[in-house]
Amino acid sequence: MAKNLLLSPMLKWVGGKRQLLSDIVPMIDDKCSTYVEPFVGGGAVLFSMQPRKAIINDYNEELINVYTTVRDNLEELLDKLKEHESKNSAEYFYEIRALDREEAFANMSAVDRAARIIYLNKTCYNGLYRVNSAGQFNSPYGKYKNPNIVNEPVIRAISKYFTTNDIKILNGDYKDALKNINKDSFVYLDPPYMPISSSSSFTGYTEGGFGYSKQVELKEECDKLAKKGIHFVQSNSDCEEIRELYKDYKIKTVKAKRSINSVGNKRGEINEVIIYNF
Repeated sequence: MAKNLLLSPMLKWVGGKRQLLSDIVPMIDDKCSTYVEPFVGGGAVLFSMQPRKAIINDYNEELINVYTTVRDNLEELLDKLKEHESKNSAEYFYEIRALDREEAFANMSAVDRAARIIYLNKTCYNGLYRVNSAGQFNSPYGKYKNPNIVNEPVIRAISKYFTTNDIKILNGDYKDALKNINKDSFVYLDPPYMPISSSSSFTGYTEGGFGYSKQVELKEECDKLAKKGIHFVQSNSDCEEIRELYKDYKIKTVKAKRSINSVGNKRGEINEVIIYNF
């Protein structure tokens, strides 16, 4: 099967893996029966691999609603995005951003919610999905000249991929995506990273954070996979805690450019690790 070159992330997501694809993709067994990605985020690895059978999950309800809407209500979604595009301005952006602060938000249709997230993602500063402690979107307006709000070819490619293959889309605890998977599955784990310093703890895209105790719990899940003979690859930050946790596994160091630091000169190449069991 030739790969569709249009298939790529439609959203910019924290910790996106586009720049590490050349490190990660060769490690994934493309002959596996089912590809499993419990923290799918922007989907860079999924859309690069393009498996015929996959289980994907994310804890973020708004993100998963975008994917299921692209799959189930493509034309309505594109119409709504074109409407957002025609009205785009700073004033309009803040009006749309404020919708999750209103009671009526709970009754918004799946299409309206998905179009809102895509629109905000394409027009907000740095293009990053970020919420406050109340779970409300709080990135400011980005003042871009020509933001690619509709990006129809990519959205259509994703919709076609989801509808012509066996792709199960889940929204919830990552552990649910790992339940009852068969031995020939391959798991790629891209959890919220272990913070390297107190100031770098960027947990703005899932409420509740993902601290050290969650990392320990994830390690236990990896042990269960290894025990069943299921191969996995995990990305995480290069720090003592993670190296110590996974000392019984293989660890490879890779370099990534990360730009979520608000201080421009602090952005740049940092080490990350790839952990694997084969």
